Amino acid sequence: MSDSYVGTEIAGQFRIVKRIGTGGMGAVYKAEQPQMNRFVAVKILHSKYLSRADLVSRFRREARAMSHLSHPNTARVFLYGQLDDGACYFVMEYLEGMNLAQLVRGQGPMGPNRASRVMIQVCGALHEAHSAGIIHRDLKPENVFLTQQGGIKDFPKVLDFGLAKVTEREMRPGSLVLTREGMIFGTPEFMSPEQARGRTLDARSDIYSLGLIFYELLTGKLPFEASNSMEFINHQVNTAPIPLSERTPGLVFGAELDGLVMKSLEKEADDRFQTAAEFADALTELLDAARASSTPPSGAAAASDVPAPAAAGLAAGPPTTSVAQAAAAPSKMPLVLLSAAFVFGIAAAVLITYVLMR
Repeated sequence: MSDSYVGTEIAGQFRIVKRIGTGGMGAVYKAEQPQMNRFVAVKILHSKYLSRADLVSRFRREARAMSHLSHPNTARVFLYGQLDDGACYFVMEYLEGMNLAQLVRGQGPMGPNRASRVMIQVCGALHEAHSAGIIHRDLKPENVFLTQQGGIKDFPKVLDFGLAKVTEREMRPGSLVLTREGMIFGTPEFMSPEQARGRTLDARSDIYSLGLIFYELLTGKLPFEASNSMEFINHQVNTAPIPLSERTPGLVFGAELDGLVMKSLEKEADDRFQTAAEFADALTELLDAARASSTPPSGAAAASDVPAPAAAGLAAGPPTTSVAQAAAAPSKMPLVLLSAAFVFGIAAAVLITYVLMR
């Protein structure tokens, strides 16, 4: 796609300054909004796809779904419309950082503490969407963008609701249901078993995808060995995930964390966490337990937030304060014991002086 939109003004308040991303259906541009003294991102569906009602509907659905969500961990959409050439666009907040796929490729697996904190925030965004009757249906590391907001590092933003489906209870009269049972949409590496079978989905399908994202954050790998999309689809339906503890040599994970991830990846939706909030609560409980015991959730320094040895081939991520680091700090116990001995010595000296005085 050419950069023909650079310099274009939109709605009399946005001016496109450069292209920052591209895909098969369109591109994302950085634009300035002088009146607000800020930059925004403009996502444009190429005008040649205007004849494709399904693509236009998907694009409009993404803008509409995201505009109805207000959770801080969901990317905000400000405006939707069409350009003079008919191309559809929407304006959203401009983010700096990288998506989770880029992060894992560049830095290696995250420590469990850091990964858990990121996932808890993602679960919050998904819980709001699910409560509004919106199922994402295409959750994957590329659709979770890690940025910094309000001075908070590792602040995830959930993106790309292009395959989102509004559940029947939220449908307006005359609205178009995105798919019928038997049709498959999504990314095979991160789709749930029921999605791979073309069945009707509910929010628990997104829970499975969240489990796959968490698994990859922790190990740098997916829980199946596959070389193509059809193999992944088959594994999602029929193959038990490889346990965390067996997936990556050099990283050891405790039973609690392993069990939590495996529960999110159950083949039957009834056996998973039933809501994103329940998933977040389980992660929070695990972190709290780790803080209380002063050990990382994995029970192993190699899989904690402490950078792994260079020999392990893992790039250290951004520095974070972790339970493991706190445990490695000098203990205050010797100081307490020394203080007690000092007090005892003073008391003994006073007692001896009293006896001699008598």
